[in-house]
Amino acid sequence: MTVKASGGSPVVQPQLFRTVGVETIAQAEQEDRFPSQTELQQLETYLASGQQRLEVATVLTTNSELIVSRAANRIFVGGSPMAYLEKPADAQVMDANGMDTKEAMKLGTAFYVESQGGFFEGIRNIFSTAGGDIPPGFQPINISRYGASNMQKSLRDLSWFLRYITYAMVAGDPNILTVNVRGLREIIERACSTAATVVAIKEMQRTAVGYFRSDPKIQEMVKSYFDVVLREFIAPTPSNKLRQRPSGDLQGLELPQIYYAATVGRPRYAMKPGLSELEKKEVLRAAYRQVFERDIVKAYSLGISDLESKVKNGEISMKEFIRRLGKSPLYRQQFVDRFVNSRVVELAFRHFLGRGIGSREEFSRYFSIISEGGINRLVDALVDSREYGDYFGEETVPYLRGLGIEAQECRNWGAQIDLFNYSAPFRKVPQFVTLFAGYDRPLPDRHAYGVGNDPLEIQFGAIFPKDTVSPKAAPAPIGKDVRRILIRNGAGITNQVSNPQARAEAPGSLGPKVFKLTQTPRTGNRAAGTQSSVRFSEVSTQAVIRAAYLQVFGRMVYEGQRLTVAEIKLENGEISVREFIRQLARSDVFRDLYWTKLYVCKAVEYIHRRLLGRPTYGRQELNAYYDICAKKGFYGLIDALIESPEYNEVFGEDTVPYERYLTPQGLALRGLRPGTIGELGVTVTPEETPRFVELATPTNLRTAPDIAFRVNQGVSKEREQTKVFKLTNTADKVALGQVMRAAYRQIFERDIEPYVVGNEFTALESRLGNGEITVREFIIGLGQSELYLREFYTPYPNTKVIELGTKHFLGRAPKDQAEIRRYNQILASQGLKAFIEAMVGSPEYAEVFGEDVVPYRRYPTLPAANFPNTERLYNRLTKQDDSLVVPSFKPGAGF
Repeated sequence: MTVKASGGSPVVQPQLFRTVGVETIAQAEQEDRFPSQTELQQLETYLASGQQRLEVATVLTTNSELIVSRAANRIFVGGSPMAYLEKPADAQVMDANGMDTKEAMKLGTAFYVESQGGFFEGIRNIFSTAGGDIPPGFQPINISRYGASNMQKSLRDLSWFLRYITYAMVAGDPNILTVNVRGLREIIERACSTAATVVAIKEMQRTAVGYFRSDPKIQEMVKSYFDVVLREFIAPTPSNKLRQRPSGDLQGLELPQIYYAATVGRPRYAMKPGLSELEKKEVLRAAYRQVFERDIVKAYSLGISDLESKVKNGEISMKEFIRRLGKSPLYRQQFVDRFVNSRVVELAFRHFLGRGIGSREEFSRYFSIISEGGINRLVDALVDSREYGDYFGEETVPYLRGLGIEAQECRNWGAQIDLFNYSAPFRKVPQFVTLFAGYDRPLPDRHAYGVGNDPLEIQFGAIFPKDTVSPKAAPAPIGKDVRRILIRNGAGITNQVSNPQARAEAPGSLGPKVFKLTQTPRTGNRAAGTQSSVRFSEVSTQAVIRAAYLQVFGRMVYEGQRLTVAEIKLENGEISVREFIRQLARSDVFRDLYWTKLYVCKAVEYIHRRLLGRPTYGRQELNAYYDICAKKGFYGLIDALIESPEYNEVFGEDTVPYERYLTPQGLALRGLRPGTIGELGVTVTPEETPRFVELATPTNLRTAPDIAFRVNQGVSKEREQTKVFKLTNTADKVALGQVMRAAYRQIFERDIEPYVVGNEFTALESRLGNGEITVREFIIGLGQSELYLREFYTPYPNTKVIELGTKHFLGRAPKDQAEIRRYNQILASQGLKAFIEAMVGSPEYAEVFGEDVVPYRRYPTLPAANFPNTERLYNRLTKQDDSLVVPSFKPGAGF
């Protein structure tokens, strides 16, 4: 197998099914405009009916089993189809015909009316399904002959039909029905009967409509979605869309119609004589968007008026208009002069053919054209090509032929996605020419999934190994020399690169503990423990079993996941350790861990390390495992590894596999880190400094001015500009007024004038001026006032109240989550007043502000761990930004 260049695997957003909102916005976005009045009205109508659609879907979902069972009763005979539903039906009262005699559900809306069961309902159904409603060739299906498995599948399919209909109702677009139902006719015909399915769907439609008899509009809506299902089901499977491939070196590709139907439609514009003036302008704007990648009329007020008038009057065709746009000075300035010729060719393919370059031969042909004749000849060659005529003709504006429009090829996949998704100024380096050059130079031994992956720890098979690593298109080198990166888990002299005969030698005390089970009969006193069934210091078979679980699964599994039968057989000597390892690896738990959820490359790497104790050596070894996985699957891979000569030489029949080789990154991860020293119980004894060195070491090198200078380093000028207001003399009315105004600014974040608050704080101001209370008690009174309650408590949640409280009364942001939790308990259990008294009465407040100092913004004046949070808290306006600063703290251990 030879690996060549890869087109890459860029991140592509999954194609979702259309909804009214997505379709409206996508169309406006493609045309670079705001939604029109008609589109907005359509969107408004859809949103207004959203609650009603949800209620309709809820009614159908709640009664889905009844609807499906009634449909099944119409096409199955000889038993009760209810027994084959996906889940057990709720306890309901049924009559002989299987009809429900209870009201299934009523919402709070008047138009939901449950159809009543019983005899008359059965008569109504018999007459309503008679005549032309039954398709020709319909024959009831006998349940006993059909089989239980087929019955379950048929009822499941009917449930899926109803489920997709509810999806479409909520989305407001029947696209999901068209995509999922189209083409099922041939499949169901081979498994069941098309006529029976049509009868069942019509019965489901009749039952579903019966729930909404009081509202004809709802009935019509429900009926319309069932009609879409019937129409798409009866229609034959549509043929695939064939991509036109005029070049001889390219083969035709086919795109299934379901993929084409699932995409958001891309509008196509054509200049025709009968169009109005407004419609012609839209066509011209589409041409500008395609050729210049932007609407130059709207964005830059540019336009080529002479060409516009000619194409509007029919003097030139749209094809000629596109040609002259490509030859214009504006196009040359934007897409020719600032790029190399290779990139110019790539952009020209996007602008005039709506796709990327398909092959190196195609690139070489057009590169020679632009090299010899310039941009004018390149534009002529593209516009006059047969491909342009087949796709666009004389009247149609070129469009991007990307995902869902036509079938895409693999070799230029990543480069074409980038060409469509990124504007030209952001991608100036040629992509296709470098990609195609790699196809001519085979890369015989490179990693499967690109340069973002390497053979080192845990990244070997991951497509996206880390969130911060961008996957690249070019594969990463990986060859036989990779084994030299690996570190022998044991004595280096037994490394198999230099001494292959030493595979079976145990690593001894330098490597991992080896568990080996001997199947020899005991000859000594078992109770006394004179004989051991396990070598290398282990004394019981249970130790071997535990080691096997740890090696194969990487951890001890739950009690219910253990293979009890295999353990008993191993203890009795009926199977060897190799067979026990095989059964562990073939278990459902192991398959779910290391196969089902992973890509093949990553799964092979994981399983290889678990069973053989080392990473793979290179692409050649991986290729052999790929072939086994493709031909024999998961169990074939397990058998191939356990039956391999390497497993037999290293572990044999009775040794539990162990890790033989480590990667450098894995070894570094297992080393001691500062945070793990205490946890591991390692005691670090500091070396004692000799006495003569200690006596010769000078002390007190830094003077007081030097220390003050170093303390001030890294602190802004705001430290020197902080004004502290302290009340020293109540007789000085000017100073007293400044202290009170400073208190208002600190607590309420603004000046509080008397005419704003009236007489609310008059008593507090008088008591402070008379010396009856201190500044600290004045601050408590302000915090417990009605104004503070209204401004900073009522509008916010408790976390924001705590954040604002620490800002106002302690001059900082909250320290950590523990402080927030403590204040939250006080605030939730005792209220705002107790919360403020707890902060103002705290030792921190007494130490920093005391009795007579107004709280101020502290943490610009001295370093603190939450300095960024305090800065962010003080630099925002509370009324304009009510977001939280506190969640930036990461919870520590034990929180």
